[in-house]
Amino acid sequence: MDSKIRCGWVNLKNPRSIRYHDEEWGRPLHDEQKHFEFLMLESFQAGLSWETILNRREGFRNAFADFDAQKIAKYTDKEVKQLLENPNIIRSRLKIVSAIENAKIFLMIQKEWGSFDRYIWHFTEGKIIDHHPKTLKDLPARNLLSEIISQDLRKRGMKFIGPVIVYAHLQAIGVVNDHVEQCFCRSAKV
Repeated sequence: MDSKIRCGWVNLKNPRSIRYHDEEWGRPLHDEQKHFEFLMLESFQAGLSWETILNRREGFRNAFADFDAQKIAKYTDKEVKQLLENPNIIRSRLKIVSAIENAKIFLMIQKEWGSFDRYIWHFTEGKIIDHHPKTLKDLPARNLLSEIISQDLRKRGMKFIGPVIVYAHLQAIGVVNDHVEQCFCRSAKV
């Protein structure tokens, strides 16, 4: 075990949690497939712990065509049935069907904006919002920005995409930097 100080939500006994925090969370992201992956995983996380999702991430990757929105958008009732029988993912019919519909909306946003990345980062004009939280207690579950974005995404037809999920997405993709002040990621080169 290393001596690095990390954000308090990281389970130091779970290598997946450590790796996700150290290598992905809060780092500015501009990859379309990763955007969709994070949106999908965050929507499946609703009502569950993030660690539950991280532990099934590979199962999701295999079940959902490596998070390829174009392939997922074409899923039919046959694929839904298979997914509902897959023990390696969260088997919620509502979340599975929403993931398929959300893939279609994601593709529509890409077409309209040129990329989902351009769409999501335009809300801050490409700037990172740095909160400088001292502890986890200083982190909001949502904010005005996540309210605005989730409202826009729901208006477009996305499901399981409320302001808490959107805020988690903004944190994950680095639009919002919520690494606590003592976290080594604050001084790491991103």
